[in-house]
Amino acid sequence: MATIQPQRRSLAEIKAKLLNPATTSHFQVNIGSPSRADGTFSRFLRQSGVNFDQDQLNISCSDASLPGSRLATSEILNNFPGVRERHVYRRGYDVQINLTFYCDADQYLPIRFFEAWMNYITNTTNQNDPNFNGGAEREGYFYRVKFPREYRGALEITKFEKNLDERRKTKTLTYKFVNCFPLAINSMPISYDGSNLLKCTVGMAYSRYFIEDAPQGVIPRFINALTR
Repeated sequence: MATIQPQRRSLAEIKAKLLNPATTSHFQVNIGSPSRADGTFSRFLRQSGVNFDQDQLNISCSDASLPGSRLATSEILNNFPGVRERHVYRRGYDVQINLTFYCDADQYLPIRFFEAWMNYITNTTNQNDPNFNGGAEREGYFYRVKFPREYRGALEITKFEKNLDERRKTKTLTYKFVNCFPLAINSMPISYDGSNLLKCTVGMAYSRYFIEDAPQGVIPRFINALTR
């Protein structure tokens, strides 16, 4: 192996390579709900009273995270004295990705959407039982979970910069997640103390992700609007 020799660099070189850092505040999320050909999920949203606006949901995402992965290895000892070898046998992905949304004051769209998606997954049914407790009504809870192919959707996160311009050929970074569905909705504290923005944090499960250079879905329209 060749020894790395120190190199003399000009101030112009350093500026060109280091003084254009990426920032964390320029990204776009695209939530892909279950895309059944028969429109079952869209019909379920309407029956649940959700006035769904895809663009509003996407742009409401205030916090996300670019995913991580790791390589699982097996260790081999004593093949060579004093040497520990590690061989890769699998790539592992994070368990979930957390997305945080601003809640609108009209219908609390993120809360209603993900609650409806989870109800759709479990086929949640509430029924009243008038024969319980001397005639008092109670809600009976029943569910039967759908098959995975019926409730899994897609998710895209595109990272870009504020100087995005087609003439400069600035590259975007798009993470595409496979087989996504909401795994958990975090509790949202409310209080009579000083008012803050209401946010909804959702944990999305996924099987794996891959990276595409070109943004897909509604993201090009979003980016084009920023560069006008």
